[in-house]
Amino acid sequence: MHWRKVALFDIMISKLVKSMAQLVVRNLEEDVKARLRRQADRHGHSMEEEVRDILRNAVGAEKHPATPLGSRLRQRFERIGLDEDIKELHGQKARPTVFEG
Repeated sequence: MHWRKVALFDIMISKLVKSMAQLVVRNLEEDVKARLRRQADRHGHSMEEEVRDILRNAVGAEKHPATPLGSRLRQRFERIGLDEDIKELHGQKARPTVFEG
């Protein structure tokens, strides 16, 4: 049996204000901790602040859901006469375009 070396590393975010929470991360691999430390150093942050930034960015996309591709295409080409959303084709195999010429 092969065992991974795991560091017990806690990330604590103190609950000082009503809107703050505390998060503890356990069993974080040592190499992940080292890479996180290097990334935090590159950004001039503490590891704690780096983790907060990573978490904010990870869930930030949920605040602004992406506009569906068909709607974005319609918006891009509406000046040339495309005024309907392009139907999304879910579960269909992509086919290459064949140009005649």
